Parts: sequence; C-alpha cells; structure tokens
Amino acid sequence: MTRWKNRSTSFFAKTIRGLAAAALIAVGSATLPNATPAAHAVEVTVTHWGVLMYGAPYAVAIEKGFYRDAGIDVTGVLTSKGGGTTMRNVMAAGMPYGEVSLAAVVAAINQGIDLKIVHTGVQTVGEILWVTMPDSPVRTAADLNGQKVAFTSPKSVTDMLLTMVTDKHGVSVDAVAAGGIGAGLTMVEQGAVVAAPVMDPVWARFQDRFRPVFMVQDELPQMTQTVGVTTAEFARSNPDTLRALIAARKRGVAFVYENPEETADIVAKHYEMDRDLALRAINNLIELSYWGSGEFNLEAMDNMIGGLRIIGEVEGTVDWNRFVDASFLD
Repeated sequence: MTRWKNRSTSFFAKTIRGLAAAALIAVGSATLPNATPAAHAVEVTVTHWGVLMYGAPYAVAIEKGFYRDAGIDVTGVLTSKGGGTTMRNVMAAGMPYGEVSLAAVVAAINQGIDLKIVHTGVQTVGEILWVTMPDSPVRTAADLNGQKVAFTSPKSVTDMLLTMVTDKHGVSVDAVAAGGIGAGLTMVEQGAVVAAPVMDPVWARFQDRFRPVFMVQDELPQMTQTVGVTTAEFARSNPDTLRALIAARKRGVAFVYENPEETADIVAKHYEMDRDLALRAINNLIELSYWGSGEFNLEAMDNMIGGLRIIGEVEGTVDWNRFVDASFLD
C-alpha cells in the first residue's frame, strides 16, 4: 500500500479541516430512569456531529421538540470521532443506546458484548464519490487502471469501496492512503493522484471545483452504514424509552424529507455551518434516500458485512437473528 503524507496548506486542506472526517461513519446519552424518562435532561451523542450529515434528523428532533413530545428531555449533543470510539461511549453511558457504524457494532459483538440492534440509520454509502480535476482525461472507474488513486486510511470504508469498485471493473490501481478527505482533494489538486473520495457536506462545497469519476451509488448495491444499538439488558429493562427515542428520530427523518429548507436552517444553526451549503448537502442526500426511518434491510446489512470482509474487518457471517430486534419500531 502506497502512503503519501500531505503537508500542504492549500485552500482545500484548510477549508475541509473543519468539515471532513477521515472515513464514514451516532446516539449515546446520560442516565434515564426506566419509567419516567422526562425526569432527567439528557444529551445524545451523534458521531461526526457538525461535520457529516448523520445528525440532521437529531438536530431536527431537538429543535422541533420531538424528543419532548416523546417524553425525553434532550438538551444537547455530544460527539465523537465515530466507529469504535462511539461504541465505547455508548457502552460507558448511563443509558447504553447509540447509533453507530455497523462495523463498530459487529466488532463489539465479536468481542462477546451482548447487544441488540434496534433500528437502522443511514442505509446507503451512495453519497461517497471519487472526483478528479475538470480537465482530467479520467472519466470512468475503468480509466483509473494503472493510476494513483487516493482513499482515506487503511481498512476504512473508502478503502473498502475503492477495492470493490476496482475489482468490479477488473482494474488495478496504485491505492494511496491520503489520511483524510481534505488531504485527498489536495493531492488531486497538486497532481499527486488522479482521483480521491469525497462526500457531503464537503462535496456540496466543492462540487463546482472537481468532476466526478464515479459515484458509489451507481457502482455498488445498497449498504447499511449505521444502526441503533443497545445492550440486551437495557432493551429488556427499558422498552418504552427505546421506543420513544426511535420514534423521535423517525419524526426527524420525515421532517428532513418534507421540509429541506427549514431543515437547512436547523442544521446550519446546530452545525454552525453556512445555510446554503447545508441546503445543498441536504438536497444531494435526499436524492439518495440517505436517512432511513429505522426499518431493517438485512440484505443491505449483509452487503456491508461482505465489504468489510474484503478488507479484513469481519470474518465469517453474522447471524442477524441473534442481534436484531425490530420490536421497538412503530
């Protein structure tokens, strides 16, 4: 694996530093009593809050009072870098519930933690695309054969997706670990690689400066990114609390699709980002049906596991019957 460390202070690197995370990949909180969740204010934890768009339904649910309507006083948002960090935060919280990457949940399951997956979150990786410079002769995935192509970091989702797409087209690339989305775009700008990955809201900011080579939504089947998870014990002891949390998020998802303009106002406020940028990113993601309302698509979950198996993050199969509990969904 070729590694390239970017030390540029280009416009792209500076701008993306506050916007992008290294890889894809959102709700732990403080203690809630079993019967009266509204008795204590809580904070939810949303992975990559303020950076990636997983948190839009949560921002809406807080701003519009959907949590209060469900009997939970959510007063703020904590954040983490995602993946295993978010999973550890969920497990350490007084209320062990969170929306985390499916990969992190499977890793915890493989460590022997008794978990229940109680809803899905983002059910696509279609927002990821590889881009190049507008005047580049590279126009399709097949054109990448023999070229240097960036991904974020080894065993990341972008590593997985690049491997899957190039295998699909039977091409060989010199894959370069850029270290992050911003670094990858800087490498494209400087000619160090011909293409690099990006996703919203970063793509919403720079889509006039780069040209897509391929979009994952056009190349690969649907894959579940995030799921809501809790411990088996908490699921047994707090079914009403789980139903309330899931119902509030579901209302938030519906609001995003029905009211993108107002959602952009809310996201811009909670994310401290430009409102027009938020709206462009939200509209891009609405086209992909990015946010799921919670229902399970086991085929999409299996597809993600298959990809993780390719990069060595998962071994064998996952028996969803042991870990999926759909009884908390409306």
